[in-house]
Amino acid sequence: MTRRTPSGAAVLQPEVTTAIVDAVFDELVDKGVGRLSMEGVAARAGVGKSALYRRWPSKDKMVMAVLADLSVPLAEITDTGSLRGDVRATVEAVTGWITHPKFRRVLADLIAEGERHPERAAAVVDAIGGPRREHAFATLRRAIDRGELPADVDLELAADLFAAPMYWRMIVRRGPVEDDYLDRVTEMILRALGATTC
Repeated sequence: MTRRTPSGAAVLQPEVTTAIVDAVFDELVDKGVGRLSMEGVAARAGVGKSALYRRWPSKDKMVMAVLADLSVPLAEITDTGSLRGDVRATVEAVTGWITHPKFRRVLADLIAEGERHPERAAAVVDAIGGPRREHAFATLRRAIDRGELPADVDLELAADLFAAPMYWRMIVRRGPVEDDYLDRVTEMILRALGATTC
């Protein structure tokens, strides 16, 4: 039964939302974005479809919101006080995101779905890629303010460097990540950016 406020508005129960989110990830793994359905998610979560529509207006909005709620916070890097520390924390966070037990199981399908449906690729950029890059830009701007990077550093290209090596190594090449890999990536990025901390 749906709980309501004195004004009659529905109260979203956190335990129901958690069950739905878990069901979304399970359905994404089993069926992929293209074949996932609101009916399937509702059945797996043990709720009616109305519980989903009270939270999201459509399947695509639901999927993007669930993925963004997991992905975007993982890009938040606390200011370590130095560019080297921030870059090291960032590449570690990117690695954690790529290998996250839930996200890693749907990443390849999400990319493939974007190739088949450009509007979904755009939705991923809006919901996940853009907000994550804003966190990277904040890290870079802090370094500029501290004098560790030149003021004219290419923020877009620099943000690409924060993620590209780990993605290529782990997702494309399926290569091993040695104990010192992230340290080496950090030093490579600092040199590429012309950081004064090198």
